[in-house]
Amino acid sequence: MTIFKNLSAEDRVSTKTLLHEAIPITGTIISGGYGTFPDDDNVKNFTHGMFQSVYDYPYLSSSANHIFDISFGTSAASTLAVTEQATKKDNIYNQMAQVLSGYDKDGNIQRFDEDGNLIGTSEKIDNAIFLSFSRLLVKDEIKKGSFELELGVDPVYADAMDDRVKITDYGADTSYRVNSPAGEYGILYVSNSAGTPLSGATGPTDLKAGLIYYQAGVAVLNSAIFMAGTGSGDGGFLSSSVDFDGAATSFTGSLIADEISGSADYLRHRIYNLQFNNTIELNSTVYFCRAKHNEFNYSSNPTYLSGSQIAVKNNTTDLPISYITSIGLYSADNTLLAVGKFSEPIRKDSNIELTFRARLDY
Repeated sequence: MTIFKNLSAEDRVSTKTLLHEAIPITGTIISGGYGTFPDDDNVKNFTHGMFQSVYDYPYLSSSANHIFDISFGTSAASTLAVTEQATKKDNIYNQMAQVLSGYDKDGNIQRFDEDGNLIGTSEKIDNAIFLSFSRLLVKDEIKKGSFELELGVDPVYADAMDDRVKITDYGADTSYRVNSPAGEYGILYVSNSAGTPLSGATGPTDLKAGLIYYQAGVAVLNSAIFMAGTGSGDGGFLSSSVDFDGAATSFTGSLIADEISGSADYLRHRIYNLQFNNTIELNSTVYFCRAKHNEFNYSSNPTYLSGSQIAVKNNTTDLPISYITSIGLYSADNTLLAVGKFSEPIRKDSNIELTFRARLDY
């Protein structure tokens, strides 16, 4: 005979577990891993020219996975007189800003702000680099406090990696912003990594380098990381300007006169390392299936009886015994929804009470 036992509210509990994977993206993959830079086989440019996509293998391969996209944007408040793809760079900035920063009370698109204070008018990021990471890597979100991007900023193009800076979301695991329509985001800070190329940076949070949107999987970098100056508000962060393209062109010069794909190539040439941890939110419901001492001591298997006698008993005085091999979870109308199998049969008799923990993940 089949017996169904109802589960009460006390017999189930819901939990949430956050799983994290380390995602290392080396500079070798980004520039020079496949083919000859800048025409790498794992880098794809599009006819629309609005962004460049990077893959982990040659993008025509069936095993290639999309890693991230690179693009550049300028706001209407930018002082740069862009001559190449000006409309597209403006549209890219507006598109990213309306999704990540949203609109103000007057219906205007809010510009990216270095410290997340959208109401203030200072410290805006008007010339931005956008790194949009694949959902395949980000999963549910980027783990707060795990983002790290190392860039070569040596003034000489051929020696780009001799001087390096490191961009991180330092302290974001406990301090982040929530005033974005795209979810939570943190402040990116830049510090010296190899050599001392930065001007005026002594601590890990002295210079703000951009923003990282965790659920959206987008990093917005301030153009000042490739410019000379004395810190925020004075042009740039570096002690010396960099030859961004190998032809004595500055970063802003490239942003003004180069196509987005060309600027993306020069940026890839200066990426030394990129890594973060992703987050997978695993929701679970645990059902506690309890077998009391006087329950489930008989089997519904027809072979359990032989001639109206319990086949597994040697003597009539022996206790009835059953062996539990699986657990079934049923709906209210007794429709089987899930089955859990044990690695080996578990003995059950009237001297034993058992509690089984059945977990459903989704």
